[in-house]
Amino acid sequence: MSADLKKLPKVDDALKNQLEGFTPEKLKRATTAEKTALPTKEELAAEKQHEELLHNIEGFPCNKLKRTSTSERIVLPTSEDVEKEKQELQHLKAVEGFNAANLKHAQTQEKVVLPNQEDIETERTHQNLIKGVTGFDKSTMRHAETQEKVALPAKEDIQTEKTHQSIFQGVQGFDKTNMRHTETQEKVALPAKEDIESERRHLKLREGVEKFDRSTMRPTETSEKCSLPTPTDIETERRHLKLVAGVEKFDRSTMRPTETSEKCSLPTPQDIKTEKEQQALRAGIEGFDASVLKKTETQEKNPLPTKEEIEQEKKA
Repeated sequence: MSADLKKLPKVDDALKNQLEGFTPEKLKRATTAEKTALPTKEELAAEKQHEELLHNIEGFPCNKLKRTSTSERIVLPTSEDVEKEKQELQHLKAVEGFNAANLKHAQTQEKVVLPNQEDIETERTHQNLIKGVTGFDKSTMRHAETQEKVALPAKEDIQTEKTHQSIFQGVQGFDKTNMRHTETQEKVALPAKEDIESERRHLKLREGVEKFDRSTMRPTETSEKCSLPTPTDIETERRHLKLVAGVEKFDRSTMRPTETSEKCSLPTPQDIKTEKEQQALRAGIEGFDASVLKKTETQEKNPLPTKEEIEQEKKA
């Protein structure tokens, strides 16, 4: 039981004294006010769109669906996959047939690394900060009330919402009968000359690593060097310590209360001109007459491979 108590974390003495000397009589009674937040315009629009989508799904006529058959294709492994599988089997056989008697006994040496000056200074700063927080006098604090402000949407937000609504209406009211049936054709792209050359270099590199002769390697010893700090590092550390000491010993009584004044800057003539141009552009897009557009047909072209590409494919 004593061993378990020793493993438990220790509480700071100052914090422990404050917790033991705490009395519930010092607490002030407060009343909780519940506020009901009304949904915003975006939430109502999203809910309406979700209900319309569910209604369209429930009322969708299943008799318009056509029966299709799925054809499964068996993809044969490439020469690279076969070569990779062979190499993995060779590795597994080499690992399973490895003779553990060839291993040499080694002893592990544990080294205790002492903390440097930076770690000690960081720990000292951390302890001073904890003491400052635990020993803070709450009686010096003043009561403050939080004011909630409701920000109305700007003109740009309203215009963007109108544009989104018009797009949603166009998508929801789209007539699917105008669509034509199309068939998708899968094209097999041949590898380029650069890809073939890169793959060839990768295979040569892998063969060189696998067939590497370890007997040509020589034993080496690692020597650890402790580099002393430069005069610049010492000067930087000294300035940092002075700054930390100045912050810790700062006299708050010299501070004066200040009030923040918010300024509302009016838009410049260039901003007003830009806003007018954007509004005119949006009005032109929203009022565009789609009947003016002409119907076009898209033709897909299947380019044949050149003589050089066929020759590269034969060589590969």
